[in-house]
Amino acid sequence: MKKTLVLVCLAITVLSVKAQEKAPADTGTFFLHKFQQHIGQETYRTTRSGNVVTYNIDFKFVDRGSPVPLNAELAVTPKLEPVRLWIKGRVARSATINDSISIVNGEAIVKVDDSVHKHQLAPLTFPVAGYAPGTVQQVLLQYWKTHHEPAIINTLPNGSVKIKKEGEDTITFNNKKLVLDRFSIAGLIWGNELLWADKNGQLMCLITNDAEADKLEMVRAPYEDLLATFISKAATYSMALFEKAMPKAKTDSKVIAVVGGTLVDVVNSTTITNSVVLIENGVIKKVGKAGGVKIPSNAKIIDAKGKTVIPGLWDMHAHFEQAEWGPAYLAVGATTVRDCGNEFDYINSIKKAIDGGKGIGPEILKAGIIDGKGQYALGIIQADTKEEAVKAVDRYYDNGFVQIKIYSSVKPAIVKAICDEAHRLGLTVTGHIPIGMTLQQGVDSGMDMVNHVQYVYSIMKRNKDRSINFDDSTSKAAIQFIKDHHVVIDPTIGVFEMSFRNVKDDITIMEPGFYTLPLPLQALFKDTGQDSTGAAKFKPLYDSMVKITKLLFDAGVTIVAGTDQGFPGYSVDRELELYVQAGLTPMQALQTATITPARVMKLDKVSGSIEAGKHADLAIIDGNPLNNIREIRKVALVIKAGKIYDPGQLHRLVGFSK
Repeated sequence: MKKTLVLVCLAITVLSVKAQEKAPADTGTFFLHKFQQHIGQETYRTTRSGNVVTYNIDFKFVDRGSPVPLNAELAVTPKLEPVRLWIKGRVARSATINDSISIVNGEAIVKVDDSVHKHQLAPLTFPVAGYAPGTVQQVLLQYWKTHHEPAIINTLPNGSVKIKKEGEDTITFNNKKLVLDRFSIAGLIWGNELLWADKNGQLMCLITNDAEADKLEMVRAPYEDLLATFISKAATYSMALFEKAMPKAKTDSKVIAVVGGTLVDVVNSTTITNSVVLIENGVIKKVGKAGGVKIPSNAKIIDAKGKTVIPGLWDMHAHFEQAEWGPAYLAVGATTVRDCGNEFDYINSIKKAIDGGKGIGPEILKAGIIDGKGQYALGIIQADTKEEAVKAVDRYYDNGFVQIKIYSSVKPAIVKAICDEAHRLGLTVTGHIPIGMTLQQGVDSGMDMVNHVQYVYSIMKRNKDRSINFDDSTSKAAIQFIKDHHVVIDPTIGVFEMSFRNVKDDITIMEPGFYTLPLPLQALFKDTGQDSTGAAKFKPLYDSMVKITKLLFDAGVTIVAGTDQGFPGYSVDRELELYVQAGLTPMQALQTATITPARVMKLDKVSGSIEAGKHADLAIIDGNPLNNIREIRKVALVIKAGKIYDPGQLHRLVGFSK
């Protein structure tokens, strides 16, 4: 009887243990967002078997009609020591991943696509293959905490991360106080991710960037209504990290004199040798030749002998999607950008931080994006009726936006309603030509400007090889229409150069500073482009786009330099180099990024050139870009609103190696 009872108890115990080993330990769902728009979700489920806890993860979003699915499996011990990570799928519309990492007896077996290697496992190592999935970052954070918060964690398949606890936030949710720890994670993407977790290390929100450099947010399912709060806080905190780390501007002097340089006069297309630029309180006071401008005794002297002094550059097609863009722009001498569509709460907070001296970056001109509803829609500010259009435009106007950007899903009938309301308020309208419309129809509906040369290309006569027949009457009429209607074009040639390049070509031809970029950026760009067959197929198209830009310029169409992201900061330089390759002179190219955009945005009385009464925005170049446009990259010093910045310090601040 006792023996039978013992056997029964033992059987119950074994069954109980086995049930416990296989029982779910944890489940969770994160909602995924881009431009604050809910685009998908990530769900994880954990099981325990023996001494291994396994996270099975399903991640998927749909970005402008393109599915981005990802599956992953992470296995760790109960003490969070890694056992394996398998991850396969997409991390952006055009970026794939296929990694597996196994750890056996202190050895890491790493497979990335078809490449396999083995090496001894270094101490404090965790497998994490990028920004996604968020569940892996949650466990990474828990690993960091249980290992006494080390300064650096090595990561597999490569690299390392730095995790810091930045503070604590108390947020009201459902009339209750929610106390969360705030962390920064550096090393998985370019720059810092911001992450909030509860006291148990459960991820609540992650503000990151996806594999095409767009902002992406993950929020634990019950807390989605807090997204705008997290986004605004992320902008403010990320800017504050740079302001805290950056050495203060080299001088607190209210008077600065830049002496001896060759000043580029973009208004009159000439130069002033042995020049003096006198700056007081952030404003240019006087400009002239040495001996003709009296320099006060209390002035800080900047010796520019042998150098070229140019106005601060403009990027007329920015997407300021993370705080790191601020220092990166200033480092190349870009002191003003037009942000062509962003998250409402994010860009407002970013601009507020910079304007209030609590962040580092250029002057931001905000263009508010409006899309239509549908499967290809982007963002949460959408309009399908006249009433919705008016409401959206008014909201942007009331919040200091200076322009409206139309996106691709706006219905043709709504374009005019947007333009009418914008013009009534004194705003101009730029953007994409929506699906179902031609450039001519967009302009006839009221659009003042058009982003991307592709929309000009699309209304010209094409040959079978995708090149343009420039002698055809349709092609000539297209250019004439744009000229007659005073349409402003930002061609963004650099975007197409990157998209159509042969990935086997040396990328330093395009970007000589490529290997100074942070490693996550190098990985992002190195494989962007086409194989040999694709590059050959698209070459006639790309060559035609370059030629269109020159023909538009020669016809008197206003061209402004814009990048649409690309290599942070450096893409402004590349855009100007491409204009010179197209046939513009270096002076003409420089004007597209200085006085011309200032005129377009009706700010030429205060910006765009080095003249008395204007903002003290300029760059000192250790070379002569008028002789060789590529020398515009040799930035020795940058002045924005009278503050002096060292470009090397700015670049190092955001992870560049110089």
